[in-house]
Amino acid sequence: MDKKLGVYICSGCSIGDSLDLDALEKVVSGEYNIPVCKKHAFLCDKEGVDLIKGDIEKEGINTVVIGACSPRVNYDIFRFGSNVLLERVNLREHVVWCHTPNDEDTQMLAEDYLRMGIVKAQKSEIPQPYIPENLSKKILVIGGGIAGMTSAIEAAKCGSDVVLVEKEAELGGWARKMKSQYPKTDPCVAAVPTGIPELESAVKSTKEIEVLTSAEIDKISGGPGSFDVSLKQNGKTVQQRVGSIVMATGWKPYDPSKLSHLGFGKSPDIITNVQMEEMISSGKGIVTSKGETPENIAFIQCAGSRDADHLPYCSNVCCMISLKQAKYCRENYPDSKVFVLYKDIRTPGHYEDFYKNAQNDEGTFLTKSEIKSIETNGEGLIIEATDTLLGEDIRIPADLVVLATGMVPSVLDKTLNLQYRKGGELPELKYGFPDSHFICFPYETQRTGIYAAGSVRAPLDLKGSQNDGTGAALKAIQAAELVSRGEALLPRLGDSSYPEFFLQRCTDCKRCTEECPFGAINENEKGTPEPFPNRCRRCGICMGSCPERIISFKNYNVEILASMIKAINVPDEFEEKPRILAFICENDAYPAMDLAGIRRLNYNPHIRAIPVRCIGSVNNVFIADALSKGIDGILLIGCKHGEDYQCHFIKGSELLGKREENLQETLQRLMLEPERIRAIQLAVTEYENLAGIFSDYVEEITDMGYNPFKGM
Repeated sequence: MDKKLGVYICSGCSIGDSLDLDALEKVVSGEYNIPVCKKHAFLCDKEGVDLIKGDIEKEGINTVVIGACSPRVNYDIFRFGSNVLLERVNLREHVVWCHTPNDEDTQMLAEDYLRMGIVKAQKSEIPQPYIPENLSKKILVIGGGIAGMTSAIEAAKCGSDVVLVEKEAELGGWARKMKSQYPKTDPCVAAVPTGIPELESAVKSTKEIEVLTSAEIDKISGGPGSFDVSLKQNGKTVQQRVGSIVMATGWKPYDPSKLSHLGFGKSPDIITNVQMEEMISSGKGIVTSKGETPENIAFIQCAGSRDADHLPYCSNVCCMISLKQAKYCRENYPDSKVFVLYKDIRTPGHYEDFYKNAQNDEGTFLTKSEIKSIETNGEGLIIEATDTLLGEDIRIPADLVVLATGMVPSVLDKTLNLQYRKGGELPELKYGFPDSHFICFPYETQRTGIYAAGSVRAPLDLKGSQNDGTGAALKAIQAAELVSRGEALLPRLGDSSYPEFFLQRCTDCKRCTEECPFGAINENEKGTPEPFPNRCRRCGICMGSCPERIISFKNYNVEILASMIKAINVPDEFEEKPRILAFICENDAYPAMDLAGIRRLNYNPHIRAIPVRCIGSVNNVFIADALSKGIDGILLIGCKHGEDYQCHFIKGSELLGKREENLQETLQRLMLEPERIRAIQLAVTEYENLAGIFSDYVEEITDMGYNPFKGM
């Protein structure tokens, strides 16, 4: 497109009081020969917005550069249509709110940021969305339990067609085997019906929902908007094209055969909470292996849960289920005695009332204890435990022992058999749950357009699973809709750019296909990349991985970022003003810098920050360009990774560490110290650390000495 730039500088929010705006205008008109450069007291008010819109309509401005507040605010105000390219320069949060007003270094910082914004606007193009043919907005729900049925109903209510697939002959999942559930609303003192029959009836009577029981996934290919699904149902193959997928495959109980230390397998009267629920639901009553009504029933909590040798996590529902079952025993067998031995009782919110109701029952004994052994004595069972409340050992005779085993996600049993790179099972977190950015994006998985709901995502009760089903349905609808418009899903919601490959120069090194976190790049039989844009989340990790630099986005590419680096004014060594370039992740580090500005936290003005989509998108050429220009040091600030990972693109920060060897080679070629590059993990909540990080690094670089390439 033939560009006509207009630059607009806001003087409000202390910008005009802290900077020489006339000098900024000279940068625009003198260095870049841009005739349209205007100042306004408040660009975000109606008059300011109308000023820009007037120039777009009357002067033909089609590329707008705004020097004002952070692009993370007022994004709904600064909208000028799809035919206008917009670039925002953060003069407020990143300059005047965190640096000394009317200071030479602050002014130089503002001028550099303005230069960088102008060259980015000059080099960028308006993305044209990628919209393939024959798209579908149908939702596939895998799993007919409470989460899956809820998801199907909620999606249908929104007007979506749904295919609900259940491997069993009936819908209902585990909840079908339950007689009741613990109460969901006040007063929380009595068990209530599960609601499964009513939910199943609603599913079957909804015309938008196609129900396939006794069916399993054979394979899935394609991507959001065009998933081609092959199912096996009663020996026949069924084909479906869907736009997105909700995986509500539920859970399975932890294998009790691993709990021999709690006596499982020693006696038929040591059972699990699932077996107890089946006994209650059968209507035949609670009996021992001898067919007798038990007088003493013991519930052992955290049986294999919160245990480093078994399930390290809490399964969320076990305490309430045991209390519900104990209540059933006491109500139906009033002469029985119930013992609940727990590590901790976890009954959050109004469920505490249910716990207190059990405490008030004289026939129910609850105590915090550590189980030492469960043995048979010929007449029954003997539980030996250390009572951690009383500080003494106790012996409890029992006719029936119920082990409260935890929940394990059943995704391990339900393969999606994805027919593209990284296919097969969904990636899993440490404990086997499908991968999800649990902090920002619940329901999201590492497979674009596939969402996890219910206890396959996290240990949940029936109410929580219903909430999850609703949330995942809305995510699935959103995914199908966005793909139909050629727009990206979270975290770059609405982004219509996508990676383009200049394959004539491709060496088939496979780095892009191996490093893409979302399986968005296939390979042909020769090993050449075959991008599938619908699966892409626009992180740019492929761009950062490519040694030949053949991957680019219309508005984010090697040339754009290299030009921004070259736009920085680097003083010579005699001015004693070091220049540190910080590549900052737009998801955590950039908002952390915004927060530092909002809190008016002052930090070193020699830092120049370039936001990147993901720190994994930083190509080695950026490092070489910066050091060759005379930049004294480079910070690479990405999200946290590891167990408590927060990388919005799954493994961008982790990849940066793996590329460190290549970065060191770059430094060796340039005969520079390795300390001139430093990678840092930063959570958005750690914004208060930024000032120290920047100041310490500037001091370290200053002690090391200026870049010998400075001035060359």
